[in-house]
Amino acid sequence: MTLAQTQQELISEFAMFSDWQDRYEHLIELGKDLPLIAPEHKVDDNLVRGCQSRVWLHASPRNGHIHFTADSDAMITKGIVALLVRVFNDRTPQEILGASTEFIDRIGLRAHLSPNRANGLSAMIDQMKRYALAYSAKP
Repeated sequence: MTLAQTQQELISEFAMFSDWQDRYEHLIELGKDLPLIAPEHKVDDNLVRGCQSRVWLHASPRNGHIHFTADSDAMITKGIVALLVRVFNDRTPQEILGASTEFIDRIGLRAHLSPNRANGLSAMIDQMKRYALAYSAKP
């Protein structure tokens, strides 16, 4: 599935819910399904700066793609990072760097986050794109 198809799938998923309480519950469920980050990667160096909650994000190269693992100590934040991992995981650095994040606005997520959580969301996206930039520079 392409990155754009994954984003469209998420837009369709969130459209099934009529109110934001149900959408938050879906976000929490996505967080529960997030594969656990290895304990050795749950370190301060992998904390996303700019998040109110603690969010660990680890990236590693795999056959020209970037594999992400993540975790958070807050349920909604864990759901948000799970959403991003679902979109960006196992993509090439170029796909990640060129990707639009318009799907976040199309599902209405950014509009329904507190300013602190919205800043955290931006920080997570920025960190994933920084990893992509770093891996795109490596031969």
